[in-house]
Amino acid sequence: MTSELAPLDREDSFYVAGHRGLAGGAIWRHLEASGFTNLVGQTSSELDLRDRDAVFAFFEAVRPRHVVMAAARVGGILANSTRPVDFLSDNVRIQVNVLDAAHRYGVDRLLLLGSSCIYPKFAEQPIKESSLLTGELEPTNDAYAIAKITGVMHVQAMRRQHGHHWVSAMPTNLYGPGDNFDTDSSHVLAALIRRFDDAVRAGTSTVTNWGTGSPRREFLHVDDLASAVLHLLENYDEPSPINIGTGKDLTIRELSDLVAEVAGYRGTVEWDDNKPDGTPRKLLDVSRLEELGWRPDVELRPGVEQAYAWYAAHRDSARH
Repeated sequence: MTSELAPLDREDSFYVAGHRGLAGGAIWRHLEASGFTNLVGQTSSELDLRDRDAVFAFFEAVRPRHVVMAAARVGGILANSTRPVDFLSDNVRIQVNVLDAAHRYGVDRLLLLGSSCIYPKFAEQPIKESSLLTGELEPTNDAYAIAKITGVMHVQAMRRQHGHHWVSAMPTNLYGPGDNFDTDSSHVLAALIRRFDDAVRAGTSTVTNWGTGSPRREFLHVDDLASAVLHLLENYDEPSPINIGTGKDLTIRELSDLVAEVAGYRGTVEWDDNKPDGTPRKLLDVSRLEELGWRPDVELRPGVEQAYAWYAAHRDSARH
């Protein structure tokens, strides 16, 4: 996977789709810190990426040289399992519109962020990129997974038909500043941060978590994701998606204990096993990314401490 790609010109126009989100915001900050001086972003109220005409008009006006596709409708297990149409329809439209417009207006480098949920529910662990499309998906988020798989296939088709230097990357579970802490749509780590913080502030003696606590999950700080994205744009040019993760996992019960300790919660934790667990284990094989010379910097405990401190400082303005 030795790349002959040249480093990106720091003065090129660079569009970060979804720059106000958890991943996009971190990518924007990292690009700024890396010397990029012509970053472009539009909020969802300024540009609805589901509107094809609006997306094409934006690309015609801005003519970005590079694009990171971090915009998506995302959510946790409750949102995915109860609103599958929203996650399928919105994400397919967003991806198709942005990728087609990027082709029309000559985007050079493009990276599409997918999700580790694209892999089969019972994929061999750790999950290699070659596991894609080899088995059934996790039913609680299969609609979202199909949408992201469509994005991966779209990137591959653009490479085959038009010769674009575009790639797709599959991050593991993300967390960090700017996360979504909504009780209905947040992912597990953000949900635990809010749940234990609420309990501490209210003096609640019992907290109830979903499921059994036995599934194993891997977590990646968004600052590490951001550095991996730029590394891939400058060093990776292959049709296969590439995993981004830490190569380490833990049980949800262990994660809950960690968040409770960080939040200062000393009450009882109960588990509602009538609620779904989701995929039993989801650990990514990150050997291909390591071969390209990238490794994460943020260990889980200090990362959780930072994420908790950010939430505590932004309770009123954090996404709920």
